[in-house]
Amino acid sequence: MNSLSQISAITMMNLHNLPARIGSSLVIVVGIAGVVAVLVAILSMAKGFEATLQGSGSPDRAIVLRGGSTSEMASSLSSQQTNLISTKPGILNTDKGLLAAKETYVIADIRKRANNSPANMPMRGVDQNSFEIREEVEIVEGRNIEFGRFELIAGIKAADQFQGIDLGSELNIRGAAWKVVGLFEAGGGIYESEVWVDNVVLRQNLKRGGGSNSLFVKLESPADFDVFEQALQDDPQLETNVLRESTYYAAQSVSTTAMITNFGYAVGIIMAIGAIFAALNTMYSAVSARSVEIATLRALGFGQVPIVISVMVEALALAMIGGLIGATLAYLLFNGYTASTWGGTFSQVSFDFAVTPELLTRGITWSCLLGLIGGLFPSITAARQPITVALRGM
Repeated sequence: MNSLSQISAITMMNLHNLPARIGSSLVIVVGIAGVVAVLVAILSMAKGFEATLQGSGSPDRAIVLRGGSTSEMASSLSSQQTNLISTKPGILNTDKGLLAAKETYVIADIRKRANNSPANMPMRGVDQNSFEIREEVEIVEGRNIEFGRFELIAGIKAADQFQGIDLGSELNIRGAAWKVVGLFEAGGGIYESEVWVDNVVLRQNLKRGGGSNSLFVKLESPADFDVFEQALQDDPQLETNVLRESTYYAAQSVSTTAMITNFGYAVGIIMAIGAIFAALNTMYSAVSARSVEIATLRALGFGQVPIVISVMVEALALAMIGGLIGATLAYLLFNGYTASTWGGTFSQVSFDFAVTPELLTRGITWSCLLGLIGGLFPSITAARQPITVALRGM
């Protein structure tokens, strides 16, 4: 009998006998399922957060900040500067004029619905062009704000996360009562985590004068960004930092995504060590219980390599079952689950967990790796066991 036939025969026998060892086999399956479920769930959090921020920007939109600033909260532009910026080439000109919008970004201390804990809710002062620039923003309940009034509209995720954001209610923020008149969607992007109000009213309430934190513009095309950027650099009256909107939000996601990902792998590695020891213990016990069987096979002419491979295939099969169960649980329990965490501007960003095919594949790959490690040493022990010693144990 050649090696392939031997491998096939022993492997099929081992797999056929798995139901007789259901208790010990479940130790491996459950342990690895837990590792994969936790790993995929945490990584899906990072993937969802990254997708929310990176999906918020458009290459034909740009944000202008004060020179040296990397976030809206750290930026400040005067009315004179924003008016001058709005005259630069590259900005889309429509029947409603040049599409440039002065905006103010602040945070408000509002309690979360889930646990009544205080959190930083992002609040954006906008003007009428803000809605022309962001075509994805759509009122889904109520109506839009009337400019000149203390009214606000909220992203659907902000309304889900924060207390007091209900149609018709009033939200007390920074000494003013803002009436909630509408809810909006924004294509699943970061703006759904914000509340929007009239920029002029907000700045008057904050006593900040006529400036703004940033200027958002819609370009004639993505290719016009370089023209617009060069025009700002060439003007000695301006000291600005201009970024594509997509670039700006992608940069905001980097640190938080890295932190969540590193945490996920740290937890996964700790749990994986426990799962490997469980697999080792189970496979050593299985080998010990079948020592006479293995010795008999050796005596009949079966080689060491087929025995090693058969034991590893058994461990791999159990690990793959655990991996599939863990990946399925992660998908069913967490895909689309809405949560929130701090973004790059120290405000709450709501996002949906994203259990992607890539993460499922990664989780199952981990399970296979754990199975191979857990089966390697017991399989070598089984193959090296002296035939005479094992047969004397009959």
